[in-house]
Amino acid sequence: MPTLESPEVALLDRSDSAVEALPDFTSESYKDSYSRINAIVIEGEKEAHDNYMAIGTLIPEEADELKKLARMEMKHMKGFTACGKNLAVTPDMPFAKEFFSPLHNNFQEALAQGNLTTCFLIQAILIEAFAISAYNVYIRVADPFAKKITEGVVQDEYLHLNYGQEWLKANLQSCKEELIKANKVNLPIIRSMLDQVASDAAALHMDKEELMEEFMIAYQDSLNEMGLDNREIARMALAAVV
Repeated sequence: MPTLESPEVALLDRSDSAVEALPDFTSESYKDSYSRINAIVIEGEKEAHDNYMAIGTLIPEEADELKKLARMEMKHMKGFTACGKNLAVTPDMPFAKEFFSPLHNNFQEALAQGNLTTCFLIQAILIEAFAISAYNVYIRVADPFAKKITEGVVQDEYLHLNYGQEWLKANLQSCKEELIKANKVNLPIIRSMLDQVASDAAALHMDKEELMEEFMIAYQDSLNEMGLDNREIARMALAAVV
């Protein structure tokens, strides 16, 4: 029999508390909030698919690689659609389209102007970091079916973050000024998006502050990998709170 000091007891305690932390996946309040959160991830993956296809028109030499990324996003969209069906939840797609409209509109404006730096910042840095942070938090409180789907998606999303990150790194000297300018406009939108769904995220046992913290870690790590120095990263990160 394990004693109070034994690792077996500690392991059992962690398991029990983890079970207690999970939400009631069958409750109407959970399903109501899930209808919006599920719609957001479905729409987010569709936006990502469309955005990568669009970026390919600006750099035709990379179009085939971007099509591969886009196909991965479509696979993710189908996976998250299945997550909603598994819980008998209909995603609130009109809500999700409105939710993404600020970033969508800014991306389309940058695309029309041929501004590749802003397109990559919005899709490959901000949206991907937002997705990775949200999925990592969600995995800990997801139902078993959705947990398995989401774990697979996260691995793909890191590839997408790396793709945009590497392009911006390679072109940093020529695009830094535009990157900082576009960040000032678009990073605050991420904060407002989190604020908008804070209550629904809470119903899924996802804390808004933890989501923001995870996002800022992923976002600043990406800026660091791109070659920005600490002062530049701090200045860019301030746009989230100013």
